[in-house]
Amino acid sequence: MNERLNWLGLANKFALAGDPQGMRACARELFDLNQKSADGPAVMAEAALYNNSLEEAENLARDALLLDPEHLRARMVLGGLAAQKFELKEELSLLQGVVDEIHAFLKKQEEDRKKLHGRLQMTIQPEATAQHQRTRELEDAEERVLRYLLFRSLGWLADGRYLAGEPIAAAEALQEASGLAQDREVAAELYSKHLFLRNYRELAPGAGRDLAEKYQSFVADVIPYSVQGKGGSPDKKLRIGYISPDFRQHAVANFILPLFRDFDDENFSVYCYSIGRSDAVTERLRRHHVLWRDVHSRPPRSVARMVAEDQIDILVDLSGHSQNNALAVMAAHAASVQICALGYTATTGLKMMDYFLSDVTCLPEHEKTAAFTEKILRLKHCHLCYAPGLVREMPQAGIQAPFFRNGYVTYGCFNNFAKVSDDVLYCWRAIMEQVPEAHLVLKSKICSIPSGRAIVMERLSKISFPVDRVELRPYSPDYLEQYRDIDVALDTMPYNGGLTTCEALYMGVPVVTLRGRSHGARFGASILKNGDLAELVAETPMEYIKKAVQLGKRVELIAGYHSGLREHLQKSALMDSKQYMRELEACYREAWKACSAVK
Repeated sequence: MNERLNWLGLANKFALAGDPQGMRACARELFDLNQKSADGPAVMAEAALYNNSLEEAENLARDALLLDPEHLRARMVLGGLAAQKFELKEELSLLQGVVDEIHAFLKKQEEDRKKLHGRLQMTIQPEATAQHQRTRELEDAEERVLRYLLFRSLGWLADGRYLAGEPIAAAEALQEASGLAQDREVAAELYSKHLFLRNYRELAPGAGRDLAEKYQSFVADVIPYSVQGKGGSPDKKLRIGYISPDFRQHAVANFILPLFRDFDDENFSVYCYSIGRSDAVTERLRRHHVLWRDVHSRPPRSVARMVAEDQIDILVDLSGHSQNNALAVMAAHAASVQICALGYTATTGLKMMDYFLSDVTCLPEHEKTAAFTEKILRLKHCHLCYAPGLVREMPQAGIQAPFFRNGYVTYGCFNNFAKVSDDVLYCWRAIMEQVPEAHLVLKSKICSIPSGRAIVMERLSKISFPVDRVELRPYSPDYLEQYRDIDVALDTMPYNGGLTTCEALYMGVPVVTLRGRSHGARFGASILKNGDLAELVAETPMEYIKKAVQLGKRVELIAGYHSGLREHLQKSALMDSKQYMRELEACYREAWKACSAVK
């Protein structure tokens, strides 16, 4: 075996194991092997990057490129450095270049192998066959090095594409990276992220379900528990378990307070399995009358065993395919009934997930549910209950609409820019054209960096958007207060805002949404209908434009919303936590009775 490839392969193993010191040792061996090779400084640069020694990493990567201007690892490191510095355009250019070049090389190598194999089939010379074997071994070792570089580059590229508002390109990169991962847990995590990002754009129900069902292969060897509670009394006091990484400062925390505060403690007892880190929000939640299990960093099987030992009747997963999720625990089916709720917008694809929580707006009774592997539990009202104040103290709403101080209507969207599809931009352009004095405020993380703002403006300019009336605002902790600068909020599609819509309404800003064709595309409709604001829900893109334009031309109506929307919302079903818990617990009882009927 080639000594250079041996050291490169070992450096890659150290990198995957999170051992920069081991990488440095390999780099020194590569230096000694050939001081004119770019491999040594490139590996050393990558190790420095993982140690957060950014200046050293850049100097070493550029030293490597002086020796070999096309060196893939050195270019990858510079792409990783650009990501660290939020130089988004440079990051995307560098990493996409590395990915494209490796793809081309691997494709050519495969074509050459097929041709050579065909020629060898026509000869019986042992010398040629032996030489081919030696060549193939070297090529395989080189290919393993390249696949490592491809794996790393795809991971960083996915992050960059997502930040740049290209969720499908990011999802595709994650799917490919998942296939390259050597560790199955890493592969499962990457594929799960891929599924999460696929929700950002329209996807046929059957296609979404097929993609989700492939996740099952990552947990296929998990042995499910033989649950003792199955077939128990249908009227017994039920043990409900909630499991999530997000019992902390997180969007989901704005919807979980009723689960801990307002449950019926005569008929239900509540257990909490926190698989994420803790913070001040966690401590506030722990004060409620629940049995708390801090299982952060425990292996999934260990968590599942605790669920089984607690004899949980219904385990409710609050994360789905979101980051650091609990699906590996759910795969063990340690509770009699398992439900996905609140934290995810589509099917998990997991065979061991029995139900998915929705409502009659997101998934009407008469509608087919081909997009889901789970059975559907429907609430009469919204499947989530907005309960602000747990994460932060809520500021006062803007009583006076900003139109009266500006002299023009300001539309706004504070959603993640990755949710802003081309269809959304065309709708917004039509609104701006029909309300010619209007301004649009976009507030998102992408607007926090110069190259990100440039990407947004370029995308708007390509469709002749009136960019002179667009204001880009960076993410900031006072984002709620900045709703006082917005007259009308515009929702995204097909991935609606959830918390963002609730917050805008609570700050006194009316939100126009489009009711789409999937559960995730109807979040906004459910929130608005249960907030007693059904007049803001559009059924078609043309109606979405029309409603936004009509609002923009009726400032007295905007003024009415701003002056009384918070009080209106507080009296609505969207914030009626007691009604919500009665409906939710009725669903739990329904699922339990169905389970109990199975003997």
